[in-house]
Amino acid sequence: MKKATIKITFLGTCACDFSPKLDKELKDKLDCDARRSSSVLLNDNFLIDCGTHTINSLDILKIDKTKITDLFITHLHSDHYDIDNIKMLAKNHSIPLNLWVREDADIPEILNVNVIKMKSFVRYEVKGAYITSLLANHDQDSFPQHFLIESNDKKIFYGCDGAWILNPTYYYLKDARLDMAILDCTCGDYVGDYRIAEHNTIPMIRQLLPSLKSFGIIDDNTKIYLSHLAPSLHKPHSDTVKIAQEFGAYVAYDGLIQEI
Repeated sequence: MKKATIKITFLGTCACDFSPKLDKELKDKLDCDARRSSSVLLNDNFLIDCGTHTINSLDILKIDKTKITDLFITHLHSDHYDIDNIKMLAKNHSIPLNLWVREDADIPEILNVNVIKMKSFVRYEVKGAYITSLLANHDQDSFPQHFLIESNDKKIFYGCDGAWILNPTYYYLKDARLDMAILDCTCGDYVGDYRIAEHNTIPMIRQLLPSLKSFGIIDDNTKIYLSHLAPSLHKPHSDTVKIAQEFGAYVAYDGLIQEI
């Protein structure tokens, strides 16, 4: 019998410096260098973030939106949390869409949406999986959170839009032995960027990974994916792939599908 897996579909992998091509020649197709707003779909039913381009990405990939039962929001910036797109996602559902946000986030009433507030470091059972909200180092007015997803004996850390890993989150993940870590990589392969208080650079990730390994959070089998890249701060995708290979990481791109 084939062992159960988790399918991860990267719907978008960009920070917020979107290419104008997305509204013109790339309106109906995906491109590695003209990235859409960051979002991933786990299997067919768990969506992380629904921002500027998420509905467009779902349509391009011909994904059945009515199968999405739960939407987990990392924070309330519009490239991750777009009210109009959430309404569009929820409107054709036969039952309300569950919208999971940090416990102190202020969310307006949305038709056919059931808002669920998440407490940090509480492990929520959701349709046979477990989702934990973790503290994130990002603009606190946007109510940021990272996620630990556990399903089918697999563990995924989703940590986009946040720099480093905050101390309580770091200790919560001790000895987790993640199967996959999806890390913010907003900034490119250089030093001196002012954004390091809330976004990672490639040199920061180079330094971070050995510490995560020494603390048992990752091991040699963990797949490391870089996402939430700002194209204006990075070299072209193909060059970034080569840079990441040097320290054992992969670079996510829009439309990438992986199974663990």
